[in-house]
Amino acid sequence: MLILFKLIRESYLMAAAEISANRTRTILSLLGITIGIFCVVSVFTVFDSMERSIKSSIESLGSNVVYIQKWPWLFVEDYPWWRYVNRPETKLEELKKLQERSQTADAMAFLTGTNRTVKSLRHSLNNITVLAVTYDYFKLRNIEIAEGRYFSPLETNNGRNVVILGNTIAQKLFDGEPAVGQQVKIYGLKTEVIGVLKKEGNNMGESHDEQVIVPLLFAANFLNIDRDGSIAVSPKEGISKQELIDELTGIMRSIRKLSPGMEDNFSINEISTISTQFEQFFRIMAFIGWIIGGFSLLVGGFGIANIMFVSVKERTSIIGIQKALGAKSYFILLQFLFEAVFLSLLGGILGLLIIFIFTLISTYAFQFQLVLTLANIVLGITVSIVIGLIAGIVPSYLAARMDPVEAMRSTF
Repeated sequence: MLILFKLIRESYLMAAAEISANRTRTILSLLGITIGIFCVVSVFTVFDSMERSIKSSIESLGSNVVYIQKWPWLFVEDYPWWRYVNRPETKLEELKKLQERSQTADAMAFLTGTNRTVKSLRHSLNNITVLAVTYDYFKLRNIEIAEGRYFSPLETNNGRNVVILGNTIAQKLFDGEPAVGQQVKIYGLKTEVIGVLKKEGNNMGESHDEQVIVPLLFAANFLNIDRDGSIAVSPKEGISKQELIDELTGIMRSIRKLSPGMEDNFSINEISTISTQFEQFFRIMAFIGWIIGGFSLLVGGFGIANIMFVSVKERTSIIGIQKALGAKSYFILLQFLFEAVFLSLLGGILGLLIIFIFTLISTYAFQFQLVLTLANIVLGITVSIVIGLIAGIVPSYLAARMDPVEAMRSTF
């Protein structure tokens, strides 16, 4: 064990001497490793951060919530598009029948939306998403109220002129002043602001920050609520999502009077459909990242091998003296092999340092949080060590096989 530590120490000192004596050559040779580690680890860092953000968004959308809709989120290949077009719309009366018959559902809500102009006394905002919902919507989505309150059952059932504003919309309409108790106009109709949502950021293209929420029956004053609507459903505790889907499918087929031989004229969509597509995308991009980084790592490996061949040549006489003094072949082999690993590891650490700097820039300058995880750091270090071992094995073997007499005669 003591010999091993001496080997590592001596290899480290030799690697440091090599860097000091030939800085330009060493830096240029290590550049390939640095760029390769940067390419590979940066790809995984970005993807891990995006995946974490997407999973957080899915949780806020309700990972166990399913949506009964006219259109599927993922189209089936070779399925005639006109069959989707000819499907009936999802209607509010179907929600009521589902609530009466379902034994596995915990909460259900009907929702639809449109784009309208929203006005306050000071400002007018065009093309704002107006989301119309029934009362149980708050049970299905992670809604947090920053000011005021949510709708009461009476307000939703009677279609009262009340509205909950997204955080960004409230800021724009009232310039940061308290919005609760103020009035806004939607489609020319006066509504009272009863709540403002907490800022939540972008959730997979969906965010309440840029939306206003109104009771469904109030929206019926200016919107056909049975057009482009959907029914959101969550299962009871202990009920799996698949059990819920199976029951909802049977009830919907019964409501629409579909015979056993007829295909479904509705779709039951789940958030996992979207996450699966993202996972496939990430796998493809990770593969591309490995290819791009692999070429750089290959070049870097040749750079390390070049340094080691030159180092062996320059230290031929020293190798002869070491062998003449009784140094074993494995000692010479490990000495140069450790040196190759140290040099490769240095290039990898530089690559990781650059990535860390980029994570700080992204987080504080562009407000997109990138995190260099421990797993990715270990990946970068491991790849660097492996490249060093592969690149250094041949030069180290040649050094270990040298004849001590011939090596001592070298005057290089």
